Amino acid sequence: MVADSLVYHPSVAHYLKFIATTVGRDKLLRTIQYFSRFYAWYLFRTNGTPGEIAPFEAIKKQFGLVRKTIRLGKFVEHFKAAAMMADSKNLDPVIKYCAVGRQLGYAGYLTLDTLTFLDAAGIRKSPTTKRLQQEAYRCWMFGLLFSAASGAYSLYNLRQQQAKVDKKDGEGVVASKRIEKERAAINLQLISDLCDLTVPTSALGFTNFDDGFVGLAGTVSSLIGVHSQWKKTA
Repeated sequence: MVADSLVYHPSVAHYLKFIATTVGRDKLLRTIQYFSRFYAWYLFRTNGTPGEIAPFEAIKKQFGLVRKTIRLGKFVEHFKAAAMMADSKNLDPVIKYCAVGRQLGYAGYLTLDTLTFLDAAGIRKSPTTKRLQQEAYRCWMFGLLFSAASGAYSLYNLRQQQAKVDKKDGEGVVASKRIEKERAAINLQLISDLCDLTVPTSALGFTNFDDGFVGLAGTVSSLIGVHSQWKKTA
């Protein structure tokens, strides 16, 4: 009876829906990967032994390769999304161009990342891999910057809308709640984007963040991604 109550519990069904998605699995793996990056740095800084550090370095490397594998071909999705955004007639022009820039940035990142797969998997080494990975990080950075700009602009628009709302009116109360909900979602995405920016900017040498900071920032953005995908599969 206890086993039946666990097997048929709604949370189990929700978990199975979540884990069945590529995004759900990727976000879970990413959370573990970036936490391992942080923890390996922490052990190193606190004089951990090579034996203690090695498992977390291995997790960071192997989970990164698994995630690279499940991303193969995903660049097509972002090219399509960019084309659809460009064709949209109803979007605010700033939001529209930021959305196109974001999707093209992600598409470029995933395309170049795919080209480094054979080298990363140890199948065929290539002297161009390092340069391709640098350019991939550059594309990712631009995609994140467009996403952050879109978020900042959206927050500005919401403030303008909030100023016009009459909270004493019934419709105003409903509008105010809608604005607060949208603001919370945008703030969460903006935090995620800023956390993610630590990865490509440090890889490209634009910032001097250490592995501990990048690992923690990546863990936070990954948990936000897990939370968002969990809500989508509810």
